[in-house]
Amino acid sequence: MATPTQTLPDIPRSRKAAMVVQLLLRNDGNLPLEDLPEASQARLTRELGALSIIDKVTLHHVIDEFSKELSAVALTAPGSVEAALKSLEGRISPATAAKLREEAAARAGHDPWKSVLELENKAILPITEAESPEVCAIMLSKMSTPKAAELLGMMPGDRARRIAYSMSRTTKVTAQAMARIGASLAQNYCGATMPAFAESAETRIGAILNSSSASTRDGILEGLLSEDPTFGEGVRKAIFTFADIPDRLSVPDVPKAIREADQSDLVASLAYALQAGGTLADAADFILNNMSSRMADNLRDEIEEGGKIKQSDGEKAQTAVVAAIRNAADEGIIVLVVEDDSSND
Repeated sequence: MATPTQTLPDIPRSRKAAMVVQLLLRNDGNLPLEDLPEASQARLTRELGALSIIDKVTLHHVIDEFSKELSAVALTAPGSVEAALKSLEGRISPATAAKLREEAAARAGHDPWKSVLELENKAILPITEAESPEVCAIMLSKMSTPKAAELLGMMPGDRARRIAYSMSRTTKVTAQAMARIGASLAQNYCGATMPAFAESAETRIGAILNSSSASTRDGILEGLLSEDPTFGEGVRKAIFTFADIPDRLSVPDVPKAIREADQSDLVASLAYALQAGGTLADAADFILNNMSSRMADNLRDEIEEGGKIKQSDGEKAQTAVVAAIRNAADEGIIVLVVEDDSSND
């Protein structure tokens, strides 16, 4: 029997843990060891492998110490961001959870998506040809809107439409799946973690198409409406182009909205719209007719002096004006009109 003054060897905590686990396993204890981090599982296995004969005095001492520590525990915490997110599932928004997962990955220095998204579009284009449309849709959604729009314009029309349509299948992609896809892409192409997205697939592809050329946007939208009318109509509603200004901008907000646009972009966009005619000209007239007569006259003079505008320059200027209007809405300067679905009933 051990005496109170008997000293025991200094045993590492990991070895003590292995002793407790071995005792529980011998007594058919059901331990969910698979829930431990992989490194902890490996260390525990090594410690179990290193155990030999344990005398009763040592085992009683370890179990007594373990019991005292266990009885002193009043509360257990998740212990990691991922565990905390699992415990808060359904209590915080999917967007917040996805953002926290990405921040944790970035702090750990192993966010694979960073390597993928830093590639130039000419290096990403082959990825869009090799990977499935769903994977490409996820990658496109992770990119900045201007970069995604540029990449979409570099693809053949049929492939671009297929990838755009595949965004409708990414709604339920989990953060874990996102991390696996990013790691796979990084490993395969870089030499080398929300629901994944806060916004709907329609909103995401709509934002990209807003920054695309008119020919790319119209071709893809036509294909989407043909393949999936419901999804295509959702994308159509999410698109906000220069021609949509009369429907999306209220009359009192016109002066406030155009003040946010660069003057040269405003002049070029109006000049090209009047030159093109149709709905674009209607949008230009709407803007010019709902500002002060002095400002409208000055703009008309600049338009006349500027002469004919190239299509590419006109579309670029119109995209910039629409972006300025959207920024004004985001900052609360104006409120955009939202199409009412009930009006179609």
